[in-house]
Amino acid sequence: MKANRLVLACFALTLVLTSRYGAAQTKSVGSGNIQHVLLLSIDGMHAVDFYNCSHGIAGANDGKPYCPNMAALSQTAINYVNTESSKPSDSFPGMAALASGGTPKTTGLYYDVAYDRSLDAPTITTGTGLAGGPCTPGAAPTGTTTDNDQGVDLDDTKLNGGAPGAGLTEGGIASIDPKKLVRDPAAGCAGVYPWNFIRTNTLFGVIHAAGGYTAWIDKHPSYSFVGGPGGTGLDDYYSPEVNSNVVPLPGVKTLDGVPCEPIRDKVGVSAWNSSFANIQCYDAIKVYGLLNQIAGKTHSGAPAMVPSVFGMNFQSVYVGESVNEAGVASGGYKNAAGLPSQELLTEIEYVDTAIGDIVSALQAASIYNNTLLIVTAKHGDSPIDPTRYVADGTNTPATILATNNMIPYSESPLNLTGIGATEDDVSVLWLKKGASVPKAVKILEENATAIGLGEIYYGPSLWLNYSVGGWEPGDDPRTPDIIVTPNVGVTYSNSTSMIGDHGGFAHDDTNVILLVANPSFTAQTVASLVATRQIAPTIVQALGLDPTALQAVQAESTQVLPEVAGQLEK
Repeated sequence: MKANRLVLACFALTLVLTSRYGAAQTKSVGSGNIQHVLLLSIDGMHAVDFYNCSHGIAGANDGKPYCPNMAALSQTAINYVNTESSKPSDSFPGMAALASGGTPKTTGLYYDVAYDRSLDAPTITTGTGLAGGPCTPGAAPTGTTTDNDQGVDLDDTKLNGGAPGAGLTEGGIASIDPKKLVRDPAAGCAGVYPWNFIRTNTLFGVIHAAGGYTAWIDKHPSYSFVGGPGGTGLDDYYSPEVNSNVVPLPGVKTLDGVPCEPIRDKVGVSAWNSSFANIQCYDAIKVYGLLNQIAGKTHSGAPAMVPSVFGMNFQSVYVGESVNEAGVASGGYKNAAGLPSQELLTEIEYVDTAIGDIVSALQAASIYNNTLLIVTAKHGDSPIDPTRYVADGTNTPATILATNNMIPYSESPLNLTGIGATEDDVSVLWLKKGASVPKAVKILEENATAIGLGEIYYGPSLWLNYSVGGWEPGDDPRTPDIIVTPNVGVTYSNSTSMIGDHGGFAHDDTNVILLVANPSFTAQTVASLVATRQIAPTIVQALGLDPTALQAVQAESTQVLPEVAGQLEK
């Protein structure tokens, strides 16, 4: 433990020095050839999805290509075909990697629903079931599951997240309910807002501090963490709640011109992301917000300026990959080569239409030539091979350990009114204080067949890429005790409405699209391994600033994508 305390102490010193260094930036934002960076995350989209849609694949669209706008973009882009997302490949650490340049080891973000031994429960129960509980200022924490999903909304059934006086679609920071935030007893039991939950600064914060105008559009109010500590890194944040109830959207049409009033798909649909048709309306309102920003307005159309850095995430492709919509169709793939189902093909075509609209808007605003356009994904989706999918919500690592009284109650799947364990196609496990990690591992290995065990990480095999976790002083309170990655296709759920998921370490989970484009670029394909966390320092450098102003970049020696730097220097 002493060695780990020394590492943490050195890291703390690094953060202090980096903060001072970052504040001393002397270059101005966008002083070079690149004045704007537009970052797009097509959540779930693999590199093979782009290969197939740009080349064509037998069995889809008569074998012809079906993403002409992305294919055209690639003619002046660097195409990284071996790009790896965060591990775990959940959206929360996935976005943190894009925004900070760091892994969970540095950012402290392992999952949107995770665990922290140094915090206490929220004041009231969150919308997703994390129970409220006590917190005594200055007292020893009891530890708690951390909810940074839709559960912290004032009202997660509403598209605007329940923000007081907000318009129908106006979700954002005002939608966060402070009573639903986990609390820090060392800070007088103050609620920990998402932007203070991340431990490092972000590219948005660095660029904002250097005088740049910043904006981001995402799926939950909690993803406002991208602004970084203090919550001051974003000038314009927009996040209609994707898990809210579907409602008519007066005056809104999809990017293909289909009205979103009345509701396109009414039968048995609980949220925007459970319907192939409705998710297109949801993504459309975010694209229209982005088009406003390209035109020098806020997302809602008020006068502003074109952001130095901005962007959004798409949900349509992920829905096309993972949803089995009862009475409609099943999405996903037809084989291990990535042949899309008709539903997935339609969603890829839809997002490609959006890319075309975005490029056209950049050209119309006369900023296309000085904009670096990055198309990537927070995560992939698994399995691509439909024959490998197994949904088992009974024999999960957390369930087995809970029956042995080794899991905190807030994380226990046996807590029927709770938020549940951190399990998708991965199992991220925090044990009760005093529980034996080796004993827990032994139990899991004895049940290897039942849980579809692929690999298990604990102790040194886990600490190698994360921090030493535990309850002792100097231990990282967020590092899990055990991570279980099951066999490809095994998902720890009983869901019949899903045919895939993400969060795991498998290739299908982590291999994602990455195109970095500018009209001045010569087309290039890069097969060497790169990571999505390299995007953050690349953006900062492209805008004329020092990438080491990012604390995670210094802590982890995250490298700028050299091919991008080379093309920009031509």
